[in-house]
Amino acid sequence: YGIVLGSFYNVVGLRVPNGTFLKEKQSYCYTCQRTLSWKELIPVYSFAAQKGKCRGCGESISFIYPLIELLTGILFVASYMMFGLTIQTAFSLVVVSMIMIITVSDIAYQKIPNKLLLIFLPILFILKCFIPETDWLSSLIGAGLAFLLLAVIIFGTKGGMGMGDLKYFMLFGFLFGWSQFFLLFFLSTIYGALINGLLLAGGKVTRKTKVPFGPYIGAAALTVLFFGPAILEWYWSFYR
Repeated sequence: YGIVLGSFYNVVGLRVPNGTFLKEKQSYCYTCQRTLSWKELIPVYSFAAQKGKCRGCGESISFIYPLIELLTGILFVASYMMFGLTIQTAFSLVVVSMIMIITVSDIAYQKIPNKLLLIFLPILFILKCFIPETDWLSSLIGAGLAFLLLAVIIFGTKGGMGMGDLKYFMLFGFLFGWSQFFLLFFLSTIYGALINGLLLAGGKVTRKTKVPFGPYIGAAALTVLFFGPAILEWYWSFYR
């Protein structure tokens, strides 16, 4: 189910930002505009069978498509294995879904659409209401800290991060609380520095290239979702 939904999340992430989600019903090649057959729409398999190229024009297909499909499938399974049949699993599945869609959108357009955040916010809020150990004060403080910290960074760097990043961080600050927000922020900067450093060293980007930060926020959020409490417990026990 995760792999199948991952294929759908690719479509949502690509079409919502440019306003074509409800206007375009059939999938097509973005290069030659040819409508794709059902054989070309099988998640993961079609990409492998076609050797990563369009059957019509031979243009390379972005590796993002099968990657998002596979990651969604793996993370859906991981959610069940980690949390079992609980409300936390439903919460985890929705968080994973949001991260996959926003990752596609940010990579494709360097944009985190308000529409996507507004769709997921009420769903996650309702699910959070049913999680017994929810600390609402910590959630409010987390969102407030995220706003203040990112506002200072945006103002100080004059566009180093965007308002989409600020809202994305605020949402996670609310979902995870203030202590786990700091962990999320720290991990996102580490992931960003490491991956950008590798891309820079490999000549894939230059120092002037604008690189979307949303995928790093998403990767950090997934780390916190699955391992956040354990990491914080280890950290505090190490310094006792």
